[in-house]
Amino acid sequence: MLQVNEIRANFAHACERLSARNIENPEELLGNVLKLEDLRKQIQLDRDNLQAESNTISKQIGQLMKAGNKAEANKIKERTSEIKQQVKTLEDRYSQTEKELTQLLYTIPNIPHASVPAGNSETDNEVVLENGTIPILEDSNKSPHWDLIKKYDIVDFELGVKITGAGFPVYKGKGAKLQRALVNFFLDEAEKAGYAEVQPPILINEESGYATGQLPDKEGQMYFAQEDGLYLIPTAEVPITNMYRGSILQEEELPIKNTGYTPCFRREAGSWGAHVRGLNRLHQFDKVEIVQITHPDNSYKTLDEMSLHVQGLLQKLELPYRVLRLCGGDLGFTSALTFDMEVFSAAQERWLEVSSVSNFETYQSNRLKLRFKNQDKKSVLAHTLNGSALALPRIMAAILENNQGEEGIKMPKALVPYLGFDILK
Repeated sequence: MLQVNEIRANFAHACERLSARNIENPEELLGNVLKLEDLRKQIQLDRDNLQAESNTISKQIGQLMKAGNKAEANKIKERTSEIKQQVKTLEDRYSQTEKELTQLLYTIPNIPHASVPAGNSETDNEVVLENGTIPILEDSNKSPHWDLIKKYDIVDFELGVKITGAGFPVYKGKGAKLQRALVNFFLDEAEKAGYAEVQPPILINEESGYATGQLPDKEGQMYFAQEDGLYLIPTAEVPITNMYRGSILQEEELPIKNTGYTPCFRREAGSWGAHVRGLNRLHQFDKVEIVQITHPDNSYKTLDEMSLHVQGLLQKLELPYRVLRLCGGDLGFTSALTFDMEVFSAAQERWLEVSSVSNFETYQSNRLKLRFKNQDKKSVLAHTLNGSALALPRIMAAILENNQGEEGIKMPKALVPYLGFDILK
């Protein structure tokens, strides 16, 4: 969440950048934050003054008792009782005001980076670059992936519906092997780039959800095990980043680089239409995530490095792709700057998002209470970043569609050592 002192110090800038997210009346919204903070400070001051008065009176009572002036001492004690009640009232007001302030801050998204363009939706995102040649398929070899997976019997949606419901596919035979090959390839490439692999839990508690910003913003999009008060993760970012909740690191430990493979779960409430057909949008899917904790001075250089890492994966998979800078209207709630990577799906003839790489600056670390000791031995909030490297379903869809031919579906060379075959027949 935003830092109140940063809002106060950069009020005009914060309002201007929140406007890029199409936030209505950001001046009023942030002004209410400062009002609550001022009220909290005033209550604290009043409480401290009363406690100081109580301490002074206690000394006076002791002096009077020593002097044998018991009557006067008992008279002053009445004021002590009044102060105790007033302090209790102020402490209750302080707790309530602090709670209101925190709840308000939870509803305010991160301030977009200066380079984030204004815009209302994904149609306003800025294309940063395109790479690769878009394949042109003959009409006889232009089947969408949902037809190809039936033809080659590698994914069974009907069986998934039988077992669980729509959006929970069953990968079979060489389809399951392709999934495993992609996971291992992504993890191996992350290890080469210096990321340490972890295997985190796929269930999180409420505190973890609030710490990385999924709660309360994405509460309706997560599966919730009510009896245990646990949420199924929407991405490995959540448990991996929460590994450092409440930590005070040393500057020389930075950057910290972790990667992890997990299944991911999203309710995707309200999603429908042709663009969610097949593997395009699922309730359960596999993903390899990369997460970094960095020094604030280095985080945007790190963001570029993470973007290049994802692009390198797409190049090795021989997939045409483009990089988008998300506009304010499409920017994630917790992100200051996000680059999306999209691959071209030749049979569907459209771009499919396969990765988001984001810098959260101090937005998550403020919630996480994740700090490091700088050279001056002061505790400073770290910057957190994460990226999909990569999400599997649409990668699989693009590989199937773009590489189909008369003999079968050709596999990318980078995957052949993992698969044991170079063509799906």
